[in-house]
Amino acid sequence: QGQLVETGGGLVQAGASLRLSCVATARTFSSYRTAWFRQAPGNEREFVAAIRWIDSRTYYADSVKGRFIISGDNAKNTVSLQMDSLKPEDTAVYYCAVADRNRVVGFNSPRAYDVWGQGTQVTVSS
Repeated sequence: QGQLVETGGGLVQAGASLRLSCVATARTFSSYRTAWFRQAPGNEREFVAAIRWIDSRTYYADSVKGRFIISGDNAKNTVSLQMDSLKPEDTAVYYCAVADRNRVVGFNSPRAYDVWGQGTQVTVSS
């Protein structure tokens, strides 16, 4: 299945920006959809953003809409998440995930995805 490797996390102040990248090794993003999820301590993993490869349609959680942008480059096997105007509540481990096919469960459910990266920590201080 290959692996997904996330990079770009870090510690920033509120209002700053970060850009996360997810690179696929030994596989391609020529799958159905690639997404970013995040998980804060004590919380369930929650959907952040996704891109559907067939038409490049993007999806966003309401909490990040207007602040985050997901983009993909299939030729480089890379998906990025540009995060602007970061807030302390954005603090979490961010995961990249790939869905190889469409499923009945919605695009914002972790159960819709087949392969996951190891995650990268994003910490936003107030």
